This record gives sequence, structure tokens and C-alpha cells, in this order.
Amino acid sequence: MALHLADEERLLERLKQQGQVILAFDGMQPDVGHEVLWVIRDCLSGEVLLARSLLSSTQRDLSAFLREVTEAVPVPIRGVISDGQQTKRLAVARCLPGVPHQLCQFHYLREAAKPIFEADRHAKTQLKQQVRGVRPIERSLEGQEDSESQAMRGYCLAVRSSLTDDGRPPLCASGLKLHDRLTQISDSLARVEEKRGNFRLP
Repeated sequence: MALHLADEERLLERLKQQGQVILAFDGMQPDVGHEVLWVIRDCLSGEVLLARSLLSSTQRDLSAFLREVTEAVPVPIRGVISDGQQTKRLAVARCLPGVPHQLCQFHYLREAAKPIFEADRHAKTQLKQQVRGVRPIERSLEGQEDSESQAMRGYCLAVRSSLTDDGRPPLCASGLKLHDRLTQISDSLARVEEKRGNFRLP
């Protein structure tokens, strides 16, 4: 990242060619109590304009961080996108008065999808209750190496991985995802049973 940002001449030339920028403004905290890595990116080019760790997320600190970018870019700033956190809104209003400030589409969709997310989460809880008991089946198969036991272990593993493979709302509903995966597993088991039944018939 440091090497990428150090190529200032390339970055400024690219921004001049597009004639404007739309800033995306966000912070990432690896663990509670650690510094937050703040990043400002241009949405049009995808270029990171500034990245820096800050000890606090106060309006004053974010304003200084944002001002550093606004003074460096050689083209007009046409808009800002963020998650709408209060300190970010105040920093943008202070440093970029009159520039439109929009809520990030991901956060906007997540807020709009909250009722659906709650229903999906409830459905996932009910689905999980229907497939409890995978561990006892796996324990009963310990030490058995025949092909049928191996296949059953494979199905148990598929069920367990389905239970932990969460989607990220609003882009992926984890309850629907679990339903689809369990349906595929169930259909596969049904096909196996049908083949076994056909095999046993004279």
C-alpha cells in the first residue's frame, strides 16, 4: 500500500484525466482497542488516495485526514460516500460544504433489508434445529472404513459445513442459502436411496 501511494505522479495524472473524483471514506479496526486504519478511495478510478492509522475517530481527527486529501487532489470532488457515522458526516460537512454526501449502497441496502434479514435469521434457526444430531452419527461411524460409512461421513461433513457457511446480508441471505444447500444434500440422498432400491429389485 505504501509503495502504491508513493507513486504520486502516476496517481495525479490519472485523476487529471478523469477530471473529477467521488470519495469513499471508511475505517477498519482489526481488533477492539487497536488503531483504526482509515482509507479514502476514489470510486471512479478505484485508486486509494490516502490510508492512515488513527488513534481516535473524532470529528477533528477525521476532518484533518479528509482535508489532507481535499488539498492534494487536482480535480473537483463531486461527492462523498460513507456509512453515515455521525463523526464522518460532521467531518465531510466541515471540510466539503455543499458537496453531496451519500450513504454507502451496501449500508443503505443493509438497513432496508433488516426486516427480511430478521425473518431469514429466524428461518435459519428453525432449519438448524431440524438437522441437529450430525455429531452422534459421525461418532457411530468411527473406525468404519467401508464405502458406505465414508459416504455417510461425507454427507455429515456437508451438513456441518452448510450450518457454518453464513451469507452476508443484504447481499446473501444465510437462511435461504442454508435451505438451498440442505435441499441439495437431501436430493442427493434421495437419489442414492433410489439407486440402491433399483439395485435391489429383481
